[in-house]
Amino acid sequence: MAKIVSLPQAVSELVHDGDTVALEGFTHLIPFAAGHEIIRQGRRDLTLVRMTPDLIYDQLIGAGCAAKLVFSWGGNPGVGSLHRMRDALATGWPAPLQLEEHSHAGMANRYVAGASGLPFAVLRGYAGTDLPAHTETISTVECPFTGERLAAVAALNPDVTVVHAQRADQAGNVQLWGITGVQKEAVLAAKRSLATVEEIVDELTPVPGAVILPNWVLDAVAVAPGGAAPSYAHGYYDRDNAAYRNWDAISRDREAFTRWLRTLEEAA
Repeated sequence: MAKIVSLPQAVSELVHDGDTVALEGFTHLIPFAAGHEIIRQGRRDLTLVRMTPDLIYDQLIGAGCAAKLVFSWGGNPGVGSLHRMRDALATGWPAPLQLEEHSHAGMANRYVAGASGLPFAVLRGYAGTDLPAHTETISTVECPFTGERLAAVAALNPDVTVVHAQRADQAGNVQLWGITGVQKEAVLAAKRSLATVEEIVDELTPVPGAVILPNWVLDAVAVAPGGAAPSYAHGYYDRDNAAYRNWDAISRDREAFTRWLRTLEEAA
């Protein structure tokens, strides 16, 4: 059953050096506050998993938290490259970075397989790409009914999944809505899970299209107002487009990034 704790306590208890960590949230509800707390606590040798690594993973990589990235698209949305990731790949600064690349469909199906307790998922995909030749978690399987050759991807079971949501109730049940991506599947696939939320309320009133994560699938809930910024939280605040543009200049330069990192750590 989920317990409601502070964000520093939740990260301290749930995220360990060497873990495979998924911070999911598609376009909005990206768990920036939790990612920043992982940086502050100095976690190392993490395998970072995310369908669309963007600023938060660029920051984690630049802070030296990551040893490997498992992903299906990486960039600063609407702006350009992730320069801390590029630096780690090209020069090994601040630490060497391994890559494991998939398609969006492959990553989503990997989470579904993990959430379903299955060893792999089957899909029609990867045709015409060379990803299977470079990624050990992609293979093929023959359909026992039709003989068709299909792509197979290994299940994803993170040690810990972190998501951000709009609200939780006093019992630790979490409610999120808007573009929900694979948050539910990523939580259900994980060994441990944390949800940060904008607020705790007495009652989770119905919202069209909302996803409910019951308290028995979560280990911890932490209140983090603004915890998705500079991405947005539907119904709470908008995306800070300027922050994404500004990150390009910060991330291009090691000294500028180091100053940003020092500011982040001092803001604890």
